[in-house]
Amino acid sequence: MSSIKVRFGSRLRQLRIARNITQLQLAEACGVSVESISNIERGKHGPRLELIADLATALSIPISELFRFDN
Repeated sequence: MSSIKVRFGSRLRQLRIARNITQLQLAEACGVSVESISNIERGKHGPRLELIADLATALSIPISELFRFDN
């Protein structure tokens, strides 16, 4: 089983791409760097709680959708 950071990052990338949003656009909407978004998507870093809420808002989804991992 993959780590929670890897699974979260993969899910974030999937949702971002499905909405045709670039990493730059998502980063700007959340007030973080593109590198931060990239690191999260690659599972290198986990986002803080406030950023999880910002990501959900920027993607127009409920927070729980970020945690719906595929098995």
